[in-house]
Amino acid sequence: MQGCASPVVRASGIAASAFFNVTAYPAAMSDSEDPEIEKIREQKRQELQETTAGADAPDEPIHVEDAAHFQELQAEHDLLLVDFHADWCGPCEMLEPIVAEVAAESDAAVAKVDIDQLQGIARNFGVRSVPTLIVFAGGEQAEQLVGVQDKGTLLGVLDRAS
Repeated sequence: MQGCASPVVRASGIAASAFFNVTAYPAAMSDSEDPEIEKIREQKRQELQETTAGADAPDEPIHVEDAAHFQELQAEHDLLLVDFHADWCGPCEMLEPIVAEVAAESDAAVAKVDIDQLQGIARNFGVRSVPTLIVFAGGEQAEQLVGVQDKGTLLGVLDRAS
């Protein structure tokens, strides 16, 4: 086949290198050897884990901002422990680290409602003294506790409700 030039070598009489960057590069590192790419991959893995696990059970209590936020939390989490508290309440302060431990150790989301700032929510659930803890399972109220509770009691209540 005389007169036929290979399209890789020649295209209409012009060298292929005129169309393509054929600069020789040194042997490239594989992606796994590039520390920056590994750092990005690890960050993406963590974000994915937080996205999939974080929606079900945040490791820290969530401070409820308003009634709409409360409704979102009820809809978003299958198991929700709500701590109705007040800043001036001594027993509420005693319960705070226990509630934080429950948030970290359980599959339940834990929300905190300040009854002075969100009186309407407290009134809707008949909260008359603090601390009051209400467990929601599947968006429905499952159990209500009044007063300081130990971690074992709260974890047991959550296990029964789930």
